[in-house]
Amino acid sequence: MKELVTVSTRGQITLPVNIRRALGISAGGTLLVEEKDGELRLKPAAVYELDTYSDEQIANWAKEDEFAPGQRERIERLLKKR
Repeated sequence: MKELVTVSTRGQITLPVNIRRALGISAGGTLLVEEKDGELRLKPAAVYELDTYSDEQIANWAKEDEFAPGQRERIERLLKKR
């Protein structure tokens, strides 16, 4: 599939709708831009945010997730009734 696009004064292009649909590119999506042998290649990309948590934060979350005495048994009884 080939399409002509125009580069704006700010260096922006608009990807034709049929190409966006074919590749599953939506507003806010991320593309990888690569120059190789005098060609530009655009590829859909996935971006994942990575957070690093301290042992203290993890311990606090584990403590917050603990059941109160008898709470687990009450939940299990309710689930068995379904």
